[in-house]
Amino acid sequence: MWGAVAITYKLACPLAQQDDMGARIVSSAVFFAVGTGLVLHVRGALLRELRQMREVAGAAQNVLLRPLPPRTEGLALAAGRLSASYGATVGGDLYEVTATEHGVRVVMGDVRGHGLAAIATVAAILGSFREAAHDEPELPLLMRRLERALGRHLRERSRAEHPASGGPAPESPLAEEFVTVLLLEIGQDGDILALNCGHPWPFLLSGQVRPLIEADPLPPLGPFPLPAELPVLHCGRLLPGEALVLHTDGIEDARDAAGEFFPLQAALTEAARVQPVSPQNLIRVVYAELLRHTGRLPADDAALLVLRNDRKRVPVQHPETERRARTMS
Repeated sequence: MWGAVAITYKLACPLAQQDDMGARIVSSAVFFAVGTGLVLHVRGALLRELRQMREVAGAAQNVLLRPLPPRTEGLALAAGRLSASYGATVGGDLYEVTATEHGVRVVMGDVRGHGLAAIATVAAILGSFREAAHDEPELPLLMRRLERALGRHLRERSRAEHPASGGPAPESPLAEEFVTVLLLEIGQDGDILALNCGHPWPFLLSGQVRPLIEADPLPPLGPFPLPAELPVLHCGRLLPGEALVLHTDGIEDARDAAGEFFPLQAALTEAARVQPVSPQNLIRVVYAELLRHTGRLPADDAALLVLRNDRKRVPVQHPETERRARTMS
């Protein structure tokens, strides 16, 4: 349309055929208007396409790292994430909460690196967890399922990045990648079992803010095979009104301009002063403090997951359950 206006003016308008200064000014104004119209039209088309691409990307990312329900099995949930890649909501951090017949099972993990390159690894771990959490009766079996899923993913990635000329698949992945994984199981009585491969321990909010447990985790998944014995730790109980805060190291490793690390425990203590602790509000407060501390997006992906026990009472633990917990400890 804009091209037709320009051509019609040039060929049909007598003013366009004149060579005096006034005619030139009018012709310049007409062609400037035509050019402006073209630029605005192209800009509008690009903006519409960009909005559509963002909607598709947002839908895909929410399928991968889907929003958690506000409650499951008497636990109030909230999760948040900050991606180090501008415009992305999913990076190298992963989490999921699933109610199973074995209890509420939780995974929190962190893939080496961040951004789009880590999304495929996140998908492999989460896909395996969402199925295996219901199938495997014990946390060690669940962790081994995640390890096998990661191994398959890395072997496939190795073949794609370094295709062999008709030879067999490489025995070990060529991609130097690892994943820290924390598995939790919360029973109906609030009993907490944990298996940790290289991930930061959660904080327990129970009047004061303290680490859930003081213990050295196992090495992350990827560089080395899991040991033959996987120690499941009994971490006490999550009592009614208490909350667990799981996080990735992108939060504690965030620095300000002076190089000071973000004081996560102090930020949680301040956010937990308002009782009862609201998972959504706690996440908002912590992220606001994190951005104020750094003055910019963090250099690494930063995820938070909060679980608050809203159950009215703690059921009496059966002797068989107690014996099982002591054995695992």
